[in-house]
Order: sequence, then structure tokens, then C-alpha cells
Amino acid sequence: MSHYDGQDKTPLYDAIVRYANENKISFHTPGHKHGKGILKPFRQLVGEKVFQLDLSVMSEIDSLHEPSSVIKEAQVLAAQAYGADYSFFLVNGTTGGNQAMILSVCDPGDKIIIPRNAHKSVISAVILAGAEPVYIMPKIDPGTDLILNLTADQVDQACRQNPDAKAVLITSPTYFGLTADLEAIAEVVHQHDKIFLVDEAHGPHLHFHPILPKSAMDSGADMCVQSTHKHLPALSQGSILHAKGLRVDILRLKTTLQMLQTTSPSYIILASLDIARHQMAKAGEQVLGDVIAMCEKTRQEINQIPGFSCVTREQIQKLPGLDLDLTKLTISTKNVPCSGYDMAKILNSEYSIQTEMSDFQNILLFISMGNTPKELKRFVSALRKIVVDYKDMFVNTKKRRPVVFPHFIPKKEVNPREALTGLTRKIPFKRSVGKICAEIVCPYPPGIPVLCPGEVITQEIYSYLMNVLESGARINGQSDGRLQTIKVLEDVPADSSANQKKLFVVN
Repeated sequence: MSHYDGQDKTPLYDAIVRYANENKISFHTPGHKHGKGILKPFRQLVGEKVFQLDLSVMSEIDSLHEPSSVIKEAQVLAAQAYGADYSFFLVNGTTGGNQAMILSVCDPGDKIIIPRNAHKSVISAVILAGAEPVYIMPKIDPGTDLILNLTADQVDQACRQNPDAKAVLITSPTYFGLTADLEAIAEVVHQHDKIFLVDEAHGPHLHFHPILPKSAMDSGADMCVQSTHKHLPALSQGSILHAKGLRVDILRLKTTLQMLQTTSPSYIILASLDIARHQMAKAGEQVLGDVIAMCEKTRQEINQIPGFSCVTREQIQKLPGLDLDLTKLTISTKNVPCSGYDMAKILNSEYSIQTEMSDFQNILLFISMGNTPKELKRFVSALRKIVVDYKDMFVNTKKRRPVVFPHFIPKKEVNPREALTGLTRKIPFKRSVGKICAEIVCPYPPGIPVLCPGEVITQEIYSYLMNVLESGARINGQSDGRLQTIKVLEDVPADSSANQKKLFVVN
């Protein structure tokens, strides 16, 4: 029996539609009362029906915290479709899922092995748990300047050096679509008797097409969380956490989710998760096949445009243990006269094309079933036109010195949670070198922290962040978005032997 059998049902969506069509008088939340309390311009903009579907917890449509009927059935169908033992709908994105995974596994003081390029939600989860992060620094590919994913050998080394670590968390795919060999890593992690977690925010589609890299659940992960809204047709904030019960305390996981998730979830988001699962289970391979074909055609066309290059699967598969999600298009701007930030601005302002993200020398496109060949053709035409319009600049351009993610890990003096909750003061950033950071400093995109609470601010980090700001990135996570000031620990000198703690780093 295929795990796609029985996937015709959409129990949660159907229940919400049935309830909305009954037109009951509302003496309950939400306060807009099926839209009647909403200002007319907004109502006209989004339509009447959306407010009728914006409901509160009621027996007919079940409760996310204590599912017993249609939500429970929808989550069971999701687990069957994705090859999990349990699936849990999330309404605050993969951020909440990462926090739930870590908090359900780690107690205060427990070590958890994570990549240094983990999303800031992973760092925040470590802080909330009071855990001790053991960082692995991923390598950087000199050919593309992309941050690579971790290998099984790196994870094995970290596990051997930290036998008391409770769990290992891997990010796969990365923002740029680079996937790790999760099967090999799962084998290593389980050999060391640890729990294997995967931040699979960018991989909710992988399970549904055989040509794509293997998904976390198919590779032996104990838990993973996916941003269904990122690549599949679900609404923003809609994610799913999948788990297998052999090594995971499911009761603790459920309790953790109850603590983290709102008691007033959006049923519109929940319904979109039910529908997205149904779409992928019934037609995922077909629609993803069309998406992959569009992407491969576009990749070839981009690689014929002077100055531009698009990362190929062949490039990535030459690197140890790595693969590429073919639905991501990473276009290098190393050999054109402007940065990725500037190229994204040109595409947006002059061609009405909005990219997913940009960095110093790349622009990134997410392609999904919502895109069309016509849209990709328009993007390629825009790049060709830019080459012509900026011809003189292309001819006279000088090689720009790349500014890539720093290949070092700051020294950790204090547990992240202790640093975040300790006595702090705000000082000018230019005078912060040698101080202990008391907040997360995270260039965005892609949302990878450069500094975490408890780490020493060095001259290299200061220079890197200044370059980040000058190149047009936003700094996210700290109290001063312009980074003119930064919070540091009060009266805790970085070299104080009284405050020395063992540094857990694996290069």
C-alpha cells in the first residue's frame, strides 16, 4: 500500500468550509464577526469569504492544542504523505518548529551540535533551552563562494569530541539549496546514540519527486521541520514538524508545542497546510517535474549570458557529500560590475522582478509551481538587456573583492542564555572590539548569525559587519538595526579567567 493512498481527503479544509457556510451568529472571537466589523475598503480588497474562514477554536473545527477530530485526521494524513510517524501543523513558521525540536530534546546545560550557519531561530532555541551550542564551521566553496553544507565526517568528528552531546541539528537544504548527505549523517549520529534533527525549512517539496535530493524523513532523521509556505502552496507562517517515535519523546514534544504555539491559531493557515499536503500527495511528482524542467532550461540560458553564471547540480555534486535542490536558481554576479544587492535593486526597480534574496555576489530565485515559463523567460530577457544597457560598465569592470561569510567562529566566554539575560550596557559598536556580545547580530538575508550572545567581538567581525552594511545588507536581531551601538555584558572583561568557559568548536 502506497503512503499516498487515501490522500484524496482534506478533512480540516472541508470542516472549515462547512462551518463558514452555515452562517452562524457569532458571540465569540475573533472580534470582526465574520468580517462585519472590518472597514469596507479592506473587506473589498481581500474579499468577504476570508473573514468567514477566520474562525476560533470550536468543536466542529477542532483544536490545534488538543486535536481530536479534523485537525488530528489532517495531521495523520500529512504523516502518511511524508513518511513520518507523527506530523504537527505549525502556525508560526519553522522558527517555532526549530524551537520545539530543540526544547523537546535539550535540558539546560545539554550540548547540541549545530552548524555555525544555522538560522537564527536555531540559535534562539538554544538560548531558550539554556543549552550549550557546539558549532561546526561549514566550508566555503572557492569556486562559487557559497557556504557549503556539513559532511558526515565533520559530524562524526564533532560527535567524537563531544560524546555527551544530546543531539545534532543539520540545516538541509541551505538557503541556496545545497543539501547534505542526510542518510550518511543519520547513520553517524545514531551510531553515537544521539538524536538527529533537521531544519528542512527549504525542503518541503523534496519528498515528492525522485530526482530531487532525499528528504530528511526518508533519510532517517528523528525530527524535521519544513516551511510548507516557502515552496508549496500554503500561506505564510504555515509549516509542519515531522517526527519518528523511536528516539523522540512524543509526549514532551506535544507539550512543548502547546507552550510555543498560540491558543488562537489561524484556521486559514491550517486549512492551507491541509490543501498543500493534498496537492503534493496527489500531483506532486507531475507539478515538480514541470518546475524542474523550467529551472533547468533557465539555468542553461543564464549560463550563456556574458558575465552571469548559474550554479549547476554538476558543480555541487563534485563536492563531497553535497547535492543541489534543482528548484533554486543561484545566479552569480562575481563577473558583473555590481553586487548582488545592486543587481536585485535593478531587477526590481527597472524590470519589476523581485528576487528571493541577494548577497554580495549572488541573487537567488525560488521557483515553485506558482511560477510560469513566461515569467522565467522574462527574467532571462531582463539579464540580457542589463548586459546591453550596462555594456560600458561590463567592459570596464574591475574585479571586485568578494565579501563572504567569515570562516571563523567567535570565542564563546559565556553561555548564550546567561549572556542574553545578564547585566548589559549599550556602547558604540566601533568601541566594542574585545567585549562580550549580549545579543544576536544577524545580517539578513540569509539570517545567519555572525555574533551570538556570549561571544567575543573581534576586529575581524567588526570589519566584516561594516562591509556588510556598506554593501547594502540589513542587520537583524539586535536592538540597533544600524549597528551604531551594540549591547555587551557589563563589566565582564573578555580575558577574565573567572569567566572562562570551555569553548566547543569543531572546524
